[in-house]
This record gives sequence, structure tokens and C-alpha cells, in this order.
Amino acid sequence: MGLFEVPGWSVPSGGPVSESSPRPSSKKRKRGSLDSFDSRFKTAEANLDKLMQKFRGNSSSETSGPSTSKTSPKSGSVLKTALSKHEERKKEKKSQAHEEKKKLISHPRPLKPSTPASKTQHQRPTHHHRQNSDASTTASLVPSPPKKKLKTDHDVSQKTVKFALDVSDDNRGLTKLQKEMQQSLGGARFRMINESLYKHDSKTSHEMMRKDPQMFEEYHSGFRHQVHSWPTNPVETYISTFSLLPKGTLIVDLGCGDAALAKALVPLGLSVLSYDLVSDGAFVVEADICSSIPLPGSEGLEGELSEGDAHVADAAVCALSLMGTNWPKTIREAWRILKPDGELKVAEVASRFTDIDAFVELVETIGFRLQSKDDSNSHFTLFDFVKVARYSKTETEWKDLEARGALLKPCEYKRR
Repeated sequence: MGLFEVPGWSVPSGGPVSESSPRPSSKKRKRGSLDSFDSRFKTAEANLDKLMQKFRGNSSSETSGPSTSKTSPKSGSVLKTALSKHEERKKEKKSQAHEEKKKLISHPRPLKPSTPASKTQHQRPTHHHRQNSDASTTASLVPSPPKKKLKTDHDVSQKTVKFALDVSDDNRGLTKLQKEMQQSLGGARFRMINESLYKHDSKTSHEMMRKDPQMFEEYHSGFRHQVHSWPTNPVETYISTFSLLPKGTLIVDLGCGDAALAKALVPLGLSVLSYDLVSDGAFVVEADICSSIPLPGSEGLEGELSEGDAHVADAAVCALSLMGTNWPKTIREAWRILKPDGELKVAEVASRFTDIDAFVELVETIGFRLQSKDDSNSHFTLFDFVKVARYSKTETEWKDLEARGALLKPCEYKRR
């Protein structure tokens, strides 16, 4: 065994192998030569040229063979430039599409003829149709998804609009809300005027109405509104009673307001003379009923029992009209104008009486006799008096009687 022999190894005896002898083939990939690398680079350049021609829209480049022309060694930068141009073209196409869409919207197509009502009555109008009919084309081009109807909000808003636009011809186009506000203000105005009439004498009230005739209308407008809340209206009671009297009976309405008594009885053949602080130019005659009623009649001679002379009236009515602080003078004037046995009918608010017996006594002292009293109504008390003969009184005696006007309290309202 040799000095360098290793068990299991064998060295050929032919001597050392030269480097020029062929070696066994290896599966490891070998690097190509410089010539092959150059050919591959040229192929890549040809492919890049094809790609550039495609981007430039050169259709002929698709059928031609690989180009052999030399390109710049900076091929990477050329590829980046091509890609950036491609992105710019995409953006340009998008902007063109957007402009086309805008042109479509700004120049809509002609509207189609509307379908018959029978076909469309079940169709639900869109929100755009309800707001503006001019936007119907745009709404059809870009339809919005159907929205769920909120029943509560929609109904409330519709009721609110309907409520606000409920117009009445009687109030010159005012809405329902405005009418309610006007009634509220009218009610406050009525209460203010009413208290003033109760707390002042008739002369002061007459001057006030003369300075502002509109105040009379405002007062009676509020009065008519208040009548609706009453269980009964004394004027209606008197209309029923007097309608049974014979034709030609002369009735004097003292403090007539809007002359409801005359308007109801005159068509029945009865004669009604209506007096109040302001004339309406038709039924109502202006007069201060506590001072002087423009009708004939006298009080008789002083110190004698008398029924007076020259009287013409068959009946006199004071329906809620004993208002001024000097109201006893109205009773005195009623006696002067009434015929013997003439009737005096008085209706007043029940809460005004401080002492009903004292009130009756005062009226009888002036020259009347109580025939009946009706206090069954919760709001009003009604009295029927008849004129009787009396002894005439001195001015001092009359002043004492007139000073008893506090037997009737003024109507006052709670401040709101």
C-alpha cells in the first residue's frame, strides 16, 4: 500500500489529467458570452419600440418585424415617460366623459307627453316634482332612490301648512292663526272698553265714543263674540215676548248695541226705536240715554201725583245697558217717555247686584211697580216693571236717588 493511498479511493494510473482534456458536463447554468447578452439587449429594445408604437397609436408597427434602430441607452426613462403619458391619456378620457355628461344634463331631451290621469293617479310623485316642476328632466336622468315616507313628520307638516293657509273671507284673507290672535286682541280690547263704560258716567263715555267712533264697533264686535258663550241671550227672550204684541206697538230699546231687537221685530210689523252712544246710520239713533232721550214726554208738575204728558212709548227695554255710574237717570227717562201702564223690562248680569231688593226699591221709587222677577238663569236676572203715577221730585231728591248707582257693581275681568 502506497504512502498516499486511502482505503476506498482509487487513483487512475494513467497519470495526471491535463487541463485541456474535456470535463464531464455540469447541470449548472453557465453565464452567456458578451455576444449573447448583446443580442438579448437588442431584442428588449425591439420590444420596447413595439410598446412605444402601440401607445402612439401606430397600427403599422404591429405587423412589422423587430426594429434594429438604435435607441438611447437610457431606456428606463423612456418607459417611465410612456407610462406617464398613458396615465395622462386616461385622465383626459375621464374628463371628456365628464364633459359629455355635463352636456347631457345642461341640454336635456324633450319631455315625453304626459300620460293620462287614469294611468298616473297611482304613481307617487318624487320629491323633485313636489318642489319644482322644472327639475323633472334632471330627476329622470339621475333618479334618486325612493325614500321611506315618515308618516308622523309628513302628516304634522301637512297639517301645519293647511292650518296656516286656512283663509276665511270674513276676515279679509287672514289665516286661522291670525284670526285667533285677532280675536284674542279683540277680546282684550272689549274688556278694556267695557270696564271703562261701567266705571264712568254716561257723559264721559259719550265723549269718548265721539272722539273714536271705531271704539263702538270694537266694543260690540267683542260683545257679539262673548254672546256665544252665554247659556241664553236676554235679547232673544224679549224678541219672543214682543213678537206676540199687536202690530204698531212702539218699543224703545235703550242701549241697543247693534239693534238686534229692531232687526227682528220691525219685519213683524212692530215699531222699534233704538238708541245708543253711536249711530249706525240706519237703525241706531245717537243719544245719551242717561241724559236725554229724543222723544216727547213730561214728568208732571212739582208736588202733584202724575203720570206725565205727551208720552208715546208702549214699552222700554234696558237689556244689559245700565252701565254708567249714573244709570238711575236712565230709569227716570224711561218713565218720562212711557205711556201709563207702559212696560219696563230690565235684564242685568246677576253678579252685578249688591242687593236685589234695594235695586227693586230704587226703581219703584222712580215711578214703577215690579210685576215679576226671573233669577233662574245663572248669568242674568230679568225684571218686568209697569209704569205708575208718582209725585214729582225736586232736583235734590233726584241727586240722592242717582247717588245710589253703586247698587250695581261694574263688571270687572281678571288681568291676564
